[in-house]
Amino acid sequence: MSEKAIAVLTSGGDAPGMNAAVRSVVRTGISKGMKVYGVYRGYNGLLSGDVKELNLRSVSDIIHRGGTVLYTARSPEYNTPEGVKKAAEFCRKLGVSGVVVIGGDGSFRGARDLTGEGIPCVGIPGTIDNDIACSEYTVGFDTAMNTAMEMVDKIRDTAQSHDRCSVVEVMGRRCGDIALQTGIAVGAAAILVPEVEYDLERDVIARILVLFIFDMIRELYSRIYHYVKGIKPCIKRGLFYYVARSGANIVMREATTFILMGDIYSSKYKAMYATYMGYDEIAHHSGIRDRDTVGALKKIDNDIGRLYNASEEVNRDYKFIILSDHGQSGGPTFKQKYG
Repeated sequence: MSEKAIAVLTSGGDAPGMNAAVRSVVRTGISKGMKVYGVYRGYNGLLSGDVKELNLRSVSDIIHRGGTVLYTARSPEYNTPEGVKKAAEFCRKLGVSGVVVIGGDGSFRGARDLTGEGIPCVGIPGTIDNDIACSEYTVGFDTAMNTAMEMVDKIRDTAQSHDRCSVVEVMGRRCGDIALQTGIAVGAAAILVPEVEYDLERDVIARILVLFIFDMIRELYSRIYHYVKGIKPCIKRGLFYYVARSGANIVMREATTFILMGDIYSSKYKAMYATYMGYDEIAHHSGIRDRDTVGALKKIDNDIGRLYNASEEVNRDYKFIILSDHGQSGGPTFKQKYG
């Protein structure tokens, strides 16, 4: 009975840990009584015959090295049906009964094609992108994430020295795992990933539009509630008030908050001033004790919380001073009513 033979190759972008994977394949194969061939420069090696039999010494002293000792290269020829058939024929000629492919999604597609030509393939996910299905962590992802974390820590020192925030772009192509997990680890203020489409202007406008319509519905509900309870508004509310209320309570509030957050993150200004009019508009019509008015006040409180959270992310020490212009209103003072 002839000795069984397998081949191992690395393809696509190199990733930390590839050499350790190659070493494990070679030493495990030899321990099982197999010949193990190393295919150099990815699938291109199967087309050009760039193959060498490996032994235990061939893979000694490589576990700590970066990159891949088998090298890697793109192969346009292999991407054709003829190229795959040529690679399969070479494997049969060499006596290889299976190929171990270490690489990312493109390498796995190549392994699928080679399997379709009768050469069984086993894939070891080796890519920093972590974009291989059914694998929690790919070889190289953890190292890439930790490298990104170290770089962010160094950038943070420079950003703090210049009193600025930084936008950091990492690798990953169409997979946002490096950005997501690195961002969480370093405490990023915001994380953008390709899996979630994001357009600042579109999303802000969409948010304001939805809240605008919802606030108009709330006004309609408030009118019905007041009519049923026999509560007369302080000032008569016409049809135009739907727009006036939503404009002040939603559009102006959201726009003010986003502008202030932008100014806080840029740290350009030592002091900023803004007026929130939503509570004022509703209180004039419904009275300060109405639950609709209290609801508007809670929304302003939420937005102030968003501003405070933003201030915690920058290096400038901002202090918040909140004033009310309703000191002349009858009844308890603002502080007595709301603390």
